[in-house]
Amino acid sequence: MKFERSHLDWLESEAIYILREVAGECANPVLLFSGGKDSIVLLRLAEKAFRPGRFPFPLMHIDTGHNFEEVTAFRDARAAELGERLIVRAVEDSIRRGTVRLSSREQSRNAAQSVTLLEAVAEFGFDAAIGGARRDEEKARAKERVFSFRDEFGQWDPKNQRPELWDLYNPRVHKGEHVRVFPISNWTELDIWQYIAQEKLAVPSIYYAHRRRVVRRNGFLFISKNQEKGEELSVRFRTVGDISCTCPVESAALDASAIIKETITSRQTERGATRMDDQTSDASMERRKKEGYF
Repeated sequence: MKFERSHLDWLESEAIYILREVAGECANPVLLFSGGKDSIVLLRLAEKAFRPGRFPFPLMHIDTGHNFEEVTAFRDARAAELGERLIVRAVEDSIRRGTVRLSSREQSRNAAQSVTLLEAVAEFGFDAAIGGARRDEEKARAKERVFSFRDEFGQWDPKNQRPELWDLYNPRVHKGEHVRVFPISNWTELDIWQYIAQEKLAVPSIYYAHRRRVVRRNGFLFISKNQEKGEELSVRFRTVGDISCTCPVESAALDASAIIKETITSRQTERGATRMDDQTSDASMERRKKEGYF
C-alpha cells in the first residue's frame, strides 16, 4: 500500500531539517520560547528533531512584564517537563539599566523587547535565535528569509538577505552578527492549529473560549480595566502578546477542532484582528524588525 504524506507531514519534515541545520552549522544557537502556540509547536518539532537527546540549545523568553499569567505559568511548566534550560530576560531590567525608556508604565512593551533581546544575544554570544514567526502573520514578515541575517547592531535589512535556493542556507556570521531562524515560516495559523490537534499538544487555557469582561473600542475588544464596566463575553485569544495591545475575539471554541473551524471561516488575519500595535502604521512592523524585533 502506497503511503501518502500529508501537507502537515511535509511542513514538519521541512522544519525538522531547518532545526538540524541550525544545530549542525551554528556554534551557539537559542530557541525563543514564550509559551505561545507557535513556540509550543517549535518545541514539539525540536523534540522530533533531537530526542531522546537533549536539545542542542537552551530556551529563552524575553519577558515584557505585561504577559498573561496563564502563558508564563505554561512556559515554566513546559520547560520543566522537558527538562530543558530556560533563560528569561526581562524588559523591566532594561528599563532599570536605562537602555529602554517608556513614556508610561502602561505603554506597550512589544517594541522594547528588541533592546532586551539584543542585550541577551550579546550577553550569551548567541549566533542564531530560532523563532516562531510565520510569513502569513504580517506583510513585513512575508519578506523574511528562513535564515534572516542581522548585522552587528541587530538590524534587519530586507534588501540585504541571502538567497535560499533549493533550501540551501547560509548561517555564516562574523563576530557580533547573528541570524534569526524561522523553521515554521511556511506554516499558516490554520496549519498550527491542525498540528496542535494532530499532536494533541497542550496550550495555555486562554487560547480557548472563556468568559471575560471586555470593552468595545474601534471594532476591537479590550480587556476591561479598573472601573470600566464593559460586558462579559465568551472570548478567546488568537495570539498572546503584551496584554496592553493584545485583544481577544468573540468565540465559543472550546477545543482545537472548533478553533480550526473558526480559522477556516475567519476573514481577519491573526494579528490584524488582535494586535493593536500593528495598526498604528503600515510600516510599523517593518520598522520594528529593522530595529531588532523578533
